[in-house]
Amino acid sequence: MFVGLDSIEVGLGDRSYPILFGENILTTLGEQLINISFPQKIAVVTNKTVEALYWPIVLESLAASGFECTLISVDDGEEYKNLATLELIYDRLIEGRFDRGSGLVALGGGVVGDMAGYAAATFLRGIPFVQVPTTILSQVDSSVGGKTAVNHRLGKNLIGAFYQPRLVLIDIATLKTLNEREIRAGIAEIIKYGIIKDEKFFSWLEENVDNLLNLESGPLLSAVKRSCQIKADIVEIDELEGSVRALLNYGHTFGHAIESLCGYGEWRHGEAVACGMVVASRIAQNMRLSDECASRRILALLKSFKLPVTAPQFPLRQYVSAMLRDKKVRAGNLTMVLNRNIGDAGLYPVDDIEMVLSAALSELEA
Repeated sequence: MFVGLDSIEVGLGDRSYPILFGENILTTLGEQLINISFPQKIAVVTNKTVEALYWPIVLESLAASGFECTLISVDDGEEYKNLATLELIYDRLIEGRFDRGSGLVALGGGVVGDMAGYAAATFLRGIPFVQVPTTILSQVDSSVGGKTAVNHRLGKNLIGAFYQPRLVLIDIATLKTLNEREIRAGIAEIIKYGIIKDEKFFSWLEENVDNLLNLESGPLLSAVKRSCQIKADIVEIDELEGSVRALLNYGHTFGHAIESLCGYGEWRHGEAVACGMVVASRIAQNMRLSDECASRRILALLKSFKLPVTAPQFPLRQYVSAMLRDKKVRAGNLTMVLNRNIGDAGLYPVDDIEMVLSAALSELEA
């Protein structure tokens, strides 16, 4: 059943764009691209898993609206979010004689969205692109705000650019094909928004655990839309992460270290962020920015979604080394996003990360 479109706008002046929400709205993609005067020649970047599920629907919609489409299908997984895959995308664009009057559509999760976005930002110094996210993680986080990147073997998302899409189309029906692990991992990013910006939303999440895990349409749409609204509000204030946008990285400093040390793909991004949020909340409590009640609630909510809350076993120095490659390091000094109870957060310098992290991890293991 088609459920009508809802929308919010990311207000960035002449680079503003809508985020469209609904259920079973993937069939309207061609119509939506016409509405924004998108180029007629399109490359759709996806992965082999999503291709089998949604490429026929997307192709039919685009072709019916008069678009000329080329499919670029890449391997599925975080381990393929690298320069080698990026070069494959460039090869197909060049071979297909794409030019500045062409466009890209990213159809898939965060890996596809990041790579297609970075390809769009850099091919011929920039061509238009659209995000069609098909995972919870990409719908509530990576598809909105214009961050695009690929990984380097020494760190996550170290090679990238800020480049806004022309449109984000979110169809929650695509979430029905996700496995349970992907659903839980995506919900971790939804929880993040409640911690950093909206205590009432956090409380609502505590009351809707089963509804979200069961992908009930009403609660799911509400959670996705509220997450996107919070992110849009922040991006409008700080598009290039000069200040408050960094709050969106809550839990990511330690989470990225887990991903890097385990090897990309071993842990889902949301799983690593969940563990990172537990560590961040404990550090915030130890620095007296937050109280024990907030730490308990965060831990309990993550556990209720069966997300990992214990870090994998690596030497402390390896964690510290990985964290010091974080993008929030300036002149060798690390700044972390730390919560002030629930519903508020800030950026705080951490002078002795080894000591601070050791204390937090020891308490969590106790």
